[in-house]
Amino acid sequence: MLTPTFHGLDRCQAGRAPKVGVVLANLGTPDAPTTPALRRYLAEFLWDPRIIEISRPLWWLILNGIVLNTRPRKSAANYKKVWMDEGSPLLVYSKAQRDALEQRLHETYGDQVIVDIAMRYGNPTIESVMKRMLDRGVQKLLLIPMFPQYSATTTGSTFDGVAQVLSSFRWIPDIRMVMQYHDHPGYIAALVNSIRERWDSEGRPDKLLLSYHGIPLRYFEGGDPYHCHCHKTSRLIAEALQLKKEEYVTCFQSTFGRERWLRPGTIQMVEELAKGGLKKLDVICPGFSADCLETIEEIDQENREAFLHNGGEQFRYIPCLNARPDMIDALTDIVKGNLSGWVTPEGARDREKEQKCLHAGRAHYEMIRAQGDNVR
Repeated sequence: MLTPTFHGLDRCQAGRAPKVGVVLANLGTPDAPTTPALRRYLAEFLWDPRIIEISRPLWWLILNGIVLNTRPRKSAANYKKVWMDEGSPLLVYSKAQRDALEQRLHETYGDQVIVDIAMRYGNPTIESVMKRMLDRGVQKLLLIPMFPQYSATTTGSTFDGVAQVLSSFRWIPDIRMVMQYHDHPGYIAALVNSIRERWDSEGRPDKLLLSYHGIPLRYFEGGDPYHCHCHKTSRLIAEALQLKKEEYVTCFQSTFGRERWLRPGTIQMVEELAKGGLKKLDVICPGFSADCLETIEEIDQENREAFLHNGGEQFRYIPCLNARPDMIDALTDIVKGNLSGWVTPEGARDREKEQKCLHAGRAHYEMIRAQGDNVR
């Protein structure tokens, strides 16, 4: 049996000020819009038992015998439609969120707080980011899965990934995790602001469609609260906009496979509304924190075409919040609320006393080491 190994630091950290790490975790992205890159990404993504809950041997045969031989090429073609000079949209917007949030937190906490991004599948991996955090002196870690509505397929899977990485750490930091923020006042306000801005500048539509990523119906029936969280988000948005029930609809997109998923489906609803005579439709995706393939290609391109092809006249996609200032406001509020007891503004300004204590600790450690090479 091989000897287990654990990731750790090569020496005591007594002489370094402990840091607090904040990790914004999202679903993931391929490294390039190519068939080989999509095959690697989909192999990791679709093998997660949180994503596909069927017999592993049976799913292995389906995944490797059918899915990975057909889907990567199609997915690569779709990614090419939305790929940006800096990379995939999800990665580009996630980096912008990271930079904006870190700047905001530094205004309050100084350099005590480090912010980074990680992807559940693909790069940057959870493992690489958490090792980098540890190497930079992080002893307390706040993880924010960027999925407003909790689902075992997203937030739950992110927890699994973090737990797996931590099992290889010698020194496990204090951990806190934000499980959902689907009804956070700042998040709802940011969504409402983005809708009102569009309506103030271009007028109101006949209906507002709120589209969320779908999950199989049996996951909901098995206890996943995602469906309820989505409808609460929609209701809070509608209440803030003073919409009547007939003026908005909640739908679910991105279905996969043959089993039943949450309904109504987004593209089916888009086609139905157009065929029924609706002329002006606005679509927003409150379940996505940043624009990605599912919002840009699937909603703003595929669903737009479906609406116009079936008789609709005006289709407007309202982008995700990405790094809007009000989205960063919401994230800052979420972070500050979850850092309680870990770091304070007063602590950020009063470093002299802390540094003296740390230097004393380092001096003590070096004295012990000098007594014998066998002491670590």
